Amino acid sequence: MSLLFQAYPLARAALFSMDPEKAHEWTLQALQRGQGCSAARLLTAHQPVLPRVVMGLPLRNPVGLAAGLDKNGACIDGLAALGFGFIEVGTVTPRPQPGNPAPRMFRLQRARCLINRMGFNNDGLDTFIANVQRSQWRSRGGVLGLNIGKNADTPIERAVDDYLLCLDGVYPHADYVAVNISSPNTNNLRSLQSHEALDTLLGALQARREALADRHGRRTPLAIKIAPDLQPEEIDSVADLVQRHGVDGIIATNTTLSREAVRGLPHEDEAGGLSGPPVHAMSLAVIHRLRERLGKDTAIIGVGGIESGRQAVEKIQAGADAVQLYTGLIYQGPALIAECVRALEATT
Repeated sequence: MSLLFQAYPLARAALFSMDPEKAHEWTLQALQRGQGCSAARLLTAHQPVLPRVVMGLPLRNPVGLAAGLDKNGACIDGLAALGFGFIEVGTVTPRPQPGNPAPRMFRLQRARCLINRMGFNNDGLDTFIANVQRSQWRSRGGVLGLNIGKNADTPIERAVDDYLLCLDGVYPHADYVAVNISSPNTNNLRSLQSHEALDTLLGALQARREALADRHGRRTPLAIKIAPDLQPEEIDSVADLVQRHGVDGIIATNTTLSREAVRGLPHEDEAGGLSGPPVHAMSLAVIHRLRERLGKDTAIIGVGGIESGRQAVEKIQAGADAVQLYTGLIYQGPALIAECVRALEATT
């Protein structure tokens, strides 16, 4: 285990003494300063290898980074050094936007959870693409997902326009494109998961993807990211539309609006999406139903509440092809990545 991973408990104590968003920004700045530095790479562990093919993409291991940590794609190479098998950055919107007013991120330490209402704060598509182009992760064989969304001030009736603009921009630079229709922090965004709205959106994205595939000479996989709060019949509707429109994968799931598991804890009444252990069981239920409905051909990436190798295995056993980490990484540290890979390897 690297010195960096061994030192994380001390680093976490310092980070948790800071405002959550300030700690997040400091961590990203440290990763950005360290990426490309040979001395920094020596501090990190050897990347765990457990090859998998997901959406036709060769992953070094099936443990990835979830979108949201690096919204601007500025730290891809620094994050790659932690041992991820694939990395997803964003969510990016066509135009820069500040997101929701601060404070907008809260720790619920007793439950090892976070609540955030960031609101797709990012520097916009042009800066995002420039950052992605500077990174070396893909040229070294890494798989990179680019996560797209809509601007907060774009009426929901015109959301498709924003997604198409983003798809046009990121397509040449992505190994897969993730379509975020499930953040609870952009007004009305989750309404895009309804049958009629999703049918319209996926139809438009699929048509544009075919045109882009002809232009660029390659077909980039497309995935949608859904909420854990969907009802069974809504999950079935999503699965049916994904198959109808030839979407390659589903990322299950985003954060939850439920507070049942954190009642009585400080900050439990803050607006926003809850992430952490309570989402694990919700995500498992969604994954299991999706897999029953989809069969074997559509990829599922399981995310939500993973804080141990055992839980990564549970995601795969429920029907996921790969997993992603975020909140567990903050509480457990980067050693969680290798722990999850080892646990998955032990079951193969």
